[in-house]
Amino acid sequence: MISKNSPEPGDRRRYSRVKAQIPIELLPSGTTVPMRTVTEEISLCGCYIPSMFTLEVGKTLHVILSLHEERIRASAVVATRFPNIGNGIDFIDMDPNDRMKLHHFIEATKEGAAG
Repeated sequence: MISKNSPEPGDRRRYSRVKAQIPIELLPSGTTVPMRTVTEEISLCGCYIPSMFTLEVGKTLHVILSLHEERIRASAVVATRFPNIGNGIDFIDMDPNDRMKLHHFIEATKEGAAG
């Protein structure tokens, strides 16, 4: 079972997040060339990517996260935009097996940071 614990009592996030630089490909709807970058933070429901070239809020995307040898795919939407700084990405659909792989990665990252 995946828990929905937030690190801070006043935090609006659905899941706790961790700092992690994960290679990610973003393919905005209507395009054929993916953007390749790395995440700065990630949770089970989304990630933050720093970028000088930000996407508009509401833009739908297909994303691929590269976790070691695993490729995790999700449908997503741009949730926040900070021009010339980055975007918050909300995962809106992910295969349950991929979600579990991401959950294990996040838990291992949290344990590594605590130890």
